Amino acid sequence: MSGKKRILVDQTEWYRAQRAAQDLKQVRRDVPRLLDEVRRQTAADQARTRAALEERARRTEDALSRLAAHTQRLERDTGRRLREQSERLHQELRGTADRLERDTRTMLAEQRAALEGELAAEREQRRRDIADLTGRVDEIAGHRDRAAAAAREWLADGATMAELIATTLPHERHAPGKLHRLRLDLDTARRNSDAGQHEAALSLAQSAYLDLSELRLDIEHRELERRLAQDAATGALVLVETLITQNELRPVLGPDGRPLAGVELDVDRWSEGELEKLREEVAERLSRARDDAATAAEQRELLAEAADLEQRLGEVVDRAGMRLLASQLRVNLADSVAATLSRIGAYELTDSEYEDEDERRSFHAVLEHANGNKIVVQVLPAPEGETGQVLRVLSYDHDTAAEHELRGRAEAVQHALGEEGHPTGALESEPGVPDLREADLNRFRQSAAPRRERPAEGAS
Repeated sequence: MSGKKRILVDQTEWYRAQRAAQDLKQVRRDVPRLLDEVRRQTAADQARTRAALEERARRTEDALSRLAAHTQRLERDTGRRLREQSERLHQELRGTADRLERDTRTMLAEQRAALEGELAAEREQRRRDIADLTGRVDEIAGHRDRAAAAAREWLADGATMAELIATTLPHERHAPGKLHRLRLDLDTARRNSDAGQHEAALSLAQSAYLDLSELRLDIEHRELERRLAQDAATGALVLVETLITQNELRPVLGPDGRPLAGVELDVDRWSEGELEKLREEVAERLSRARDDAATAAEQRELLAEAADLEQRLGEVVDRAGMRLLASQLRVNLADSVAATLSRIGAYELTDSEYEDEDERRSFHAVLEHANGNKIVVQVLPAPEGETGQVLRVLSYDHDTAAEHELRGRAEAVQHALGEEGHPTGALESEPGVPDLREADLNRFRQSAAPRRERPAEGAS
């Protein structure tokens, strides 16, 4: 004889229907507020970048003003094209963020390809621009004084360009060791000039300067690519962070699809802290995205992770919502069992409580008969990863109850659940006799104060 009966209540279809009705995985987006918040939170990042660029522009202008007229014109033209390119690409990226529906990773890939193409085009343009400059070396050949003066001019311009790169650009990040090698070329040209080998000094000094100028161009492009990737990653992570805040509390929909008054889903609580953990992960990645030491490749990885984090947010919201609904379902299943046992055995509900007074846990109800017999109904969440509820019926009979009577009682409960649209698995008898402590629900309460009212019926 077993006074412990166990029934698995299959809720697969119920879960599917509730997910569709609640639209839980659809992360709530208050788009106007969302965009305003993203802009507000990224304003400081943009201001910091803008300040750095303005300082670099000031120092660049100061350096260019010291160049010879012909190289000054060349570098100013290059600088103008770089600024136009940077502004255009940033505007495209901001437009993508504002629309929200465009895949920013696709935009970055397109911009990266465009940068490579524009860098090649810029180099070709520069080759045309400096063709007449390099031709002057041949004109000067054989004129010692002119060669000496020209060598000094190119050496001065080279020193200015080297200093500009060293003090304003992350050259070791994008071209490690190259500036040092070109400075060695300038030193060699300077020694040649000091030794009176002016034509050799002129050729090497001009070559070193043009390589330095190209190095500046290459670093500017690579840094622009890094900043674009940083802006995209930062914006995407701020978006996820903002979505987490927007979805901390969500309305719970009733059978008619309308929000239930005064009922909200606390996502962090019902996700058992998953939402807060996700928020911490986003904050950690956002800190890395804001770090200027992160490479463009690392920023692109962070951008990809932002998309995964947003998907996880939807899954966390889904789990939290289903746990809330399943909690209410446990109350409803217990009510159904109580009603059945009242009908077939004249049992009355005398006490009910969630485990540890926590709606996320199992629900317990105690029913008593006039003759002193008790039945404890326990509705437990299914094991992690499974849908449904586990129903346990524990019988405490003072008079001896035959096994067929106990089983018949459990089968009646099983049949009633089926008629109400709750499919069940096989009825199982657990070995042993019920522990009397299971009937004392005060063990779940923080004090022996009057018990709380259990939640009103809602889910079905």
